[in-house]
Amino acid sequence: MDLCNYWSALGEADMAGKILKKICYTEKFTALAASGNQYVFDVAISGTKNTIREAVELAFGVTVLAVNVIRRDGKVRRNRMRRGHFGRTARRKVAIVTLKDGDKIEII
Repeated sequence: MDLCNYWSALGEADMAGKILKKICYTEKFTALAASGNQYVFDVAISGTKNTIREAVELAFGVTVLAVNVIRRDGKVRRNRMRRGHFGRTARRKVAIVTLKDGDKIEII
């Protein structure tokens, strides 16, 4: 199935909500937003650069120049109540989105 047909069948607003989870608020990412017009989002593991770009443009009405993606696997943690049983923390995918000069995302 073509990507455009998939998103039109899914619904544009629903697509942006499924791909973008939240905006990251850390000291490092706030400095990126102030200096380089870059914003950082937690995104769905299945999100690709193209779908993240489309979701940001639809959700905030801005022009995206570049998308960089960071995937982080979960860490192994042991369960101290059950000997020999190990678990994992959740996997995470982060997208750093660069916007066109003059575009801005209003963060509350």
